[in-house]
Amino acid sequence: MSTSSEDEAGAFRALADPTRRQILEDLRGGELAAGEIASRFAISAPSISRHLGVLKGAGLVTERRDGNRILYALAEERLAMHIGRFLSAVCPEQVVLRHTKWRKAEGSGPPAAPSGTPDGAAGS
Repeated sequence: MSTSSEDEAGAFRALADPTRRQILEDLRGGELAAGEIASRFAISAPSISRHLGVLKGAGLVTERRDGNRILYALAEERLAMHIGRFLSAVCPEQVVLRHTKWRKAEGSGPPAAPSGTPDGAAGS
């Protein structure tokens, strides 16, 4: 059985590749079939299949069969857990600030990021 730090390292290795990050962004809208994912890239279907295998191995996507198709979905909680744990360790003040801003929004969700900051965090 792998440890939490091994799982986290695997997630970051999977995130190191821009194709895999794009696949995760594409899955943000919901499940996609492997063929549909492959059609979005200018690389071979077997290469996309390998990328999907890395993402699945890291626990960042799930797969399910639907007839002869394999559908992939983003494992949002697992991705958020790994990234959140890292951010909490590296810049805990920013995590607390974002949490406070969300609560002040009275349940309306996270505030829009100010111009120039991708996550709404205050700059250093």
